[in-house]
Amino acid sequence: MPRIDDYKKAFQIAKAELETANPKRIADQSGGTIIVDKQGNVTLRIRFLNRDLDIEWPSIKFSVAGSDEEVPIQQQVLVLHYLLGCQGTKVEGQWVAYQEIPDGRFYLDAFVQRAKNPLLKAFGDNPELMSELAGSLYDAKPFDHGDVSVVVSALPKAPVALIIWKGDEEFPPEANILFDRSIQDILSAEDIAWLAGMVIYPLAGMAAKRKREG
Repeated sequence: MPRIDDYKKAFQIAKAELETANPKRIADQSGGTIIVDKQGNVTLRIRFLNRDLDIEWPSIKFSVAGSDEEVPIQQQVLVLHYLLGCQGTKVEGQWVAYQEIPDGRFYLDAFVQRAKNPLLKAFGDNPELMSELAGSLYDAKPFDHGDVSVVVSALPKAPVALIIWKGDEEFPPEANILFDRSIQDILSAEDIAWLAGMVIYPLAGMAAKRKREG
């Protein structure tokens, strides 16, 4: 597991590359928007997990639009890597499993533990709850795989599909997470695993709370 110092170092590396870049070009390539206030201060706004993140330019300071909520350093690093990786990338509409992504097999165990297993544990016995909670939290859209599935727009050019197969007398429930093939041109396999976990953990937390409340 990366330490917080590793994230801080990764942040500084990405910041150094971005702070000299043209924010309008970065926004255009990544699906973000540029906001310029009356004083000429520039902010890049990007939609991440159904909320707007504002990034002051060139200081690369993060905030949640309209909120005092802090943006965790792990999320900041992921978003910066996304901004750097989007070079006019287009969503292809071709879905791939994590192990089909370059280096995906190398990080597969971490991906399964960080994302796939938590998804299955939270929703294997109640996949309809996944659809309900993902719709509420992320405005997720129905998908046509498995027994119950949705697509979460994690970032403007990084959709993530969550899929559950219901169990029966012969087979236990199963889960999978798919990505648009274009994500391999934007994020590393390690970043993609982290992104999947960032999508799943809040949903799993909501599911656990729902079960406790009964």
